Amino acid sequence: MATILSIQSWVAYGHVGNAAAVFPLQRLGHEVWPIHTVQFSNHPGYGGFRGTVFDPAQIIALVAGLDERGVLARCDAVLSGYLGEAGTGDAILDAVARVRAGNPKAIFCCDPVMGDDKSGLFVRPGIPEFFQTRAMAVADVVTPNRFELELLTGTKVASLAETIAAARQLIDRGPKLVMVTGLMSPILAEGQIGTLAVTRDHAWLATSPELQFSITPNGTGDLLAALLLGHILNGRAPNDALSGAVSALFAILEQAAARNLREMPLEVEQNRLIHPPQVVPALPIG
Repeated sequence: MATILSIQSWVAYGHVGNAAAVFPLQRLGHEVWPIHTVQFSNHPGYGGFRGTVFDPAQIIALVAGLDERGVLARCDAVLSGYLGEAGTGDAILDAVARVRAGNPKAIFCCDPVMGDDKSGLFVRPGIPEFFQTRAMAVADVVTPNRFELELLTGTKVASLAETIAAARQLIDRGPKLVMVTGLMSPILAEGQIGTLAVTRDHAWLATSPELQFSITPNGTGDLLAALLLGHILNGRAPNDALSGAVSALFAILEQAAARNLREMPLEVEQNRLIHPPQVVPALPIG
């Protein structure tokens, strides 16, 4: 069992941010300390929501409270996601520094949530700059989608070769592992969706059939980042961690598509998180 400090969004209804990450990490056998960057009634994609973005000072205070209890030394990883505002980036880096002061081997897994190909950029000003200029130098694992990888590197990503090259640009800035999510046509064959894991010397691709939804569930990237980190902390190599994460996500989404669900059925189908019925292999590509 590892201990993870997870700092990201929270929704009362649905599964995004911590509401997509905490329970799956617990099912993988980990202890999770969630701190929320925002608290919303639901994902804004529903067309409306209520809630608030928390002041970064509150996040810093909560982490300081954990520090005062003397427990951060047994924290094995920090997972970050949706920030809410740019100042929250400072709170994230403060948390990572406090954790590493007690445990220098602690992993920082940064999901640089900024936007996607469908919606474009959907975060407040200053957040992309935080990820581009500061977070990459501190993170061990980074999990952008294709759109976010272009933002982080300032390069066009329209093929597998370009995706690998862009991921290695990030690795040159600090991270050891980059997972790129949501790869589709024309990067992959029509009807396929892929996730790529890249290190300095290796790359692996896991592909699965593109499922059909009337409305695609939110939070898939949040869940995938959490599963990847959870498997890494369970001692799995990057390719095996990628395979385990993608297999579980596909198993959950398969059920959502079959029932035409807008939210991922994490609780009802929780055994699929641990024992997905179909293994999606992560194949070496370069």
